[in-house]
Amino acid sequence: MKDAEKKIGYTFKDKSLLQNALTHSSYANEYKCANNERLEFLGDSVLSIVVSDYLYRLLPNVDEGVLSKYRATLVCEQSLYDISKQIELSSFICLGKGEELTGGRERPSIVSDAFEAVLAAIYLDGGMEIARTWVTNLMREAIEDVAKGHRYADYKTMLQEALQRGNKGKVTYQIIGESGLDHIKEFEAQVLVDGVPKNTGKGKSKKEAEQNAAHTMLKSLGMNV
Repeated sequence: MKDAEKKIGYTFKDKSLLQNALTHSSYANEYKCANNERLEFLGDSVLSIVVSDYLYRLLPNVDEGVLSKYRATLVCEQSLYDISKQIELSSFICLGKGEELTGGRERPSIVSDAFEAVLAAIYLDGGMEIARTWVTNLMREAIEDVAKGHRYADYKTMLQEALQRGNKGKVTYQIIGESGLDHIKEFEAQVLVDGVPKNTGKGKSKKEAEQNAAHTMLKSLGMNV
């Protein structure tokens, strides 16, 4: 844990919190211990309030709709995966043998969830201000970059905006397929517009499948994405 603490940049009073944060469900299933999903749930909320607060103060003249888009861009799976590379987080995650063999250590969904879990662990161990400082230091460049208008390819948001401009209905998603073993699952998502099924997409996580479904529909609408 000392190497992980050094890279993360925080020394835990309760080392078990860090161990829990770095334990993926595949490892927990093999070794019968707790996984990091509860911490990931908490970390998601901590991250949301920290990023929201930063954007609110940084951009006093920007309206709620734009702030929401910026926040969604910053807390998305790919964004957190990229930020996690700064602390080499993937190298410290405890994975089951199957997940390890199939490249789970570099899977954005696993790494981004671990990032949120670590944030929650720091919050529980050191309090909100320490957690805020930790994640802000890591994300400051990304936040300020997004505030300048640079964004990740969030196809779901792009599709929603495209349909809203044409007053073409409400977009929702549903998972219509799931295949593979636990450590190599593939999901299939479908876009629905006002409840009517449209395009589909596949991915290694439900979020990725939804993004790919949105991407496919954008292309079917003739958009250059």
